[in-house]
Amino acid sequence: MSQYSISKTRLFEGIWEGIVTAEKGVTEQPHLEPLFEEKPLDNLKLVEVGEGRWTLRIPIPAHILTDGVQTILIRDVLAQETLEVITIISGEPIAEDIRAEMDLLRAELDMLKRAFRRHCLETM
Repeated sequence: MSQYSISKTRLFEGIWEGIVTAEKGVTEQPHLEPLFEEKPLDNLKLVEVGEGRWTLRIPIPAHILTDGVQTILIRDVLAQETLEVITIISGEPIAEDIRAEMDLLRAELDMLKRAFRRHCLETM
């Protein structure tokens, strides 16, 4: 299980930003990887802003911005766990596109799993 969590702060001028927070006592920088269609994206920037906290910046490549739903996963490489999901919806209405619905459901399921795990840890 990952020792890190990510909270989105904003998407501005094509750059997704968030805060990475480590569990108590963890000070080493996380090894994160943004994936689009199972391929890693370049130019991830991680800057330490305090002990156990980093600012994360991921430029969204222009080739991703197409009609439909696009999903980027941010994974903890060492724990092999998805920490955050970036969902971008653009273009024409996609009501008939079942793949778009599946992407949304997958992203929501990942968020629910992460929230449930956090809840279980907090109530132990």
